[in-house]
Amino acid sequence: MAGTSSIGGLASGLDTATIVNQLMTLEAVSQTKLKSQVTTEQGKVTALQKLNTALQSLATAAKAMAVPATSTWSSLTATSSNTGVSIAATSAATPGAFTVTVGQTALTHQLAYADAHSRSDVVTGATSSVVLKRAGEPDLQIDTANGTLEELAAAINGADAGVRATLVRTGSAGGTDQYRLLVESSATGAAQAFELTDSSGAALLGDATVRAGRDASIDIGGITATSASNTFADVVPGVTITLGAAATGSADVTVARDAEAQSAAVKGFVDQLNAVLTQISTLTANGAEAKGTLAGDSTLRRVAGALQDAVFPPEGTSMARFGIQVDRYGKVTFDAEVFASSYAADPVATAAAFTGADGFAARVQKVADAASDKYDGTVTNAITSHTSTITRLNASIAAWDDRLELRRATLERQYTALETALSQLNSQSSWLTSQLEALANSTSS
Repeated sequence: MAGTSSIGGLASGLDTATIVNQLMTLEAVSQTKLKSQVTTEQGKVTALQKLNTALQSLATAAKAMAVPATSTWSSLTATSSNTGVSIAATSAATPGAFTVTVGQTALTHQLAYADAHSRSDVVTGATSSVVLKRAGEPDLQIDTANGTLEELAAAINGADAGVRATLVRTGSAGGTDQYRLLVESSATGAAQAFELTDSSGAALLGDATVRAGRDASIDIGGITATSASNTFADVVPGVTITLGAAATGSADVTVARDAEAQSAAVKGFVDQLNAVLTQISTLTANGAEAKGTLAGDSTLRRVAGALQDAVFPPEGTSMARFGIQVDRYGKVTFDAEVFASSYAADPVATAAAFTGADGFAARVQKVADAASDKYDGTVTNAITSHTSTITRLNASIAAWDDRLELRRATLERQYTALETALSQLNSQSSWLTSQLEALANSTSS
């Protein structure tokens, strides 16, 4: 709407612009209240959105804890009394104890050649190639370029044939360093045996000292197990046994549930639950000393009550024997010692109290899901309701903008008319005064 021009006190001497502004401030009191309500409602929406996010996170954590196969309830620790025998356990393992006796460790197959040569000596016989032979595999011909000792070692290492060559300096002759050739399999195990000959099948570099490859072996309760490497995977289901290179003797092995990790997981879950309860308590506070953003909100208090009630199983028992209780302040407490005692005495029953369709975690998840569901959650609905209120209030504020603009235009017209009228009266007064003065002058003369 176009503004109305006004004459600010030219005739009256009044500051009409200030007067109009003060009158408009009074006129806008109702709109100001509406704007204050919008700010309040926006604060409520923000607080509810933060709470909704916290509830969704709590539901996710509860869901993870409720499934034994994927939560820390399935975590196991494995220990060994022998530092040369290491143990690892997965969730597929069964708690228990057994003794591992080391039979032998796995070895690579080695050929250490007797003849020593300089690195530039030709050692491959009539041709420049050598042949690698393995049982059950076709012979592999390896070209060595010119057939020198150095080229032979390099060719073996570059052939990707599952063997590696090393030149070992043994001394010098006539001022030239002498080397012997050591060739060994890349992997351990009895199946790694090989031979290395020249192209005619004759031995290379004289006789070779052979250290045969061998499998590792262990004994568990009189039962022998072998492995091509020093690692035994799933010899006992879910358990991996690894022998050190110099492992000997026996190892007492224990596979047990990881009580420490589970206690930490339960404590973390309870802490997360309490964080939500504290958030609700702060938002709904309605005391003389403190009032929350959603003071006295019954919806949020019902959510808090339902979360606290999740401590109590449907059959009317209590989680107290597992270390979980609600204190007089409405917070959930966790006693790690009580939990550890119950877990040690009966880990299956303790896990069942927290997991499964009716366990503590599932009960918490049910409440958190019902409150934060993105379609019909109670907190979600509260957010929607307050958002609708904001929309309605903003529409009223916009309507007041039009109303106030019209009121300002009316006031400006009225004060402009007043100034105009006063100006005219002043002009008439001045004319009458001049006429009277002129009449008086003519009479006296």
